[in-house]
Amino acid sequence: MAGRMDPEIMKRFPVVDVEDLPDDLRERIALVSEKSGFIPNVFIGIAQRPAEMRAFFDFHDSLMDRETPGLSKADREMIVVATSAENDCLYCVVAHGAIARIRSKNPYISDQLATDWRKADLDDRQYAVISIAVKLAARPSEIVDADLDLLRTHGLSDEDVYDVGAITAFFSMSNRLVHWSGLMPNKEFYLMGRVPKES
Repeated sequence: MAGRMDPEIMKRFPVVDVEDLPDDLRERIALVSEKSGFIPNVFIGIAQRPAEMRAFFDFHDSLMDRETPGLSKADREMIVVATSAENDCLYCVVAHGAIARIRSKNPYISDQLATDWRKADLDDRQYAVISIAVKLAARPSEIVDADLDLLRTHGLSDEDVYDVGAITAFFSMSNRLVHWSGLMPNKEFYLMGRVPKES
């Protein structure tokens, strides 16, 4: 598969074989695939440049694997779904929609956020977070101090407020890389978190 196009994964650039990657990246992919049962296409889609792949996932993990009183892991995934929907990014809506369903324990939330976040099942704090994040994704020049202050009135720390912007900015970049490369979501993502697992 190395060096050939695979339209199931990516339409515009060659797909790198996992076996051709440096050891540390193969190990990172193995950990994710053991947990999920498959290799998310994003790992293969950006593997052509190992140094950038490391930087991408280090930045991703520093933002998304953190949980604070003002911004849960589920909240962070919901930001990704809503802003990626605003940027028409199929991959990120589908992939992070699956994670948002699982982390929020709400099988409906991702579809709501992707279709019309204003009608989604959000509390007042989440509504404020999503509204400001979508504004930054769609109309960044219109962000004003009052937007950040609104987040603080809902109990977000300065670190949380920074993360809302950093998550939105990081995934705005990611959305554009997906559009540029033609990266497609794994089919497995579509059903994840929609029905309870058998005990």
